[in-house]
Amino acid sequence: MNHILKLQYSLDALFGNAVSKYLPKNIEIIFSRKTGRIRTVSDEGKLLCTLRIDGGLAISPYFAQILLKSKIFKENCIEINKDAAPFVSEGKSVFCKHVIWCGKNVRISADTPILFNNKVIAVGKAVLSSEMISDFNRGVAVRVRDSLKSPEGGIRS
Repeated sequence: MNHILKLQYSLDALFGNAVSKYLPKNIEIIFSRKTGRIRTVSDEGKLLCTLRIDGGLAISPYFAQILLKSKIFKENCIEINKDAAPFVSEGKSVFCKHVIWCGKNVRISADTPILFNNKVIAVGKAVLSSEMISDFNRGVAVRVRDSLKSPEGGIRS
């Protein structure tokens, strides 16, 4: 099977139909020497995603920002308030009380981009589903895996 096609199918299955059309055209795929499977996908030297053993994708904040052009993809995201934004951009977890909007496709253990002012500031693994995040006022909603952390990507309110 064509590796780019496999990547497109994975994107569509995980984040919604037609999300894969926002995949950049000139991507570079690095394969594992042992298994021959896709290891990482980059665009002009910037990491887009890595493929997990279980078939999932670990996307980077850069790639999430590209995919955010799709309205369907936005349903996999959560948006946080300005009080939590500096901490989340440093890599801290997102708590339920700081979530101001939650997409309906957020599921437990799914990769979830975290938005502030329609910009992706971090990507993490959802601990709760979208209904639970909306209902609860306490506890961790998303454990951040990758964030902006760099001073040039700082948050402006």
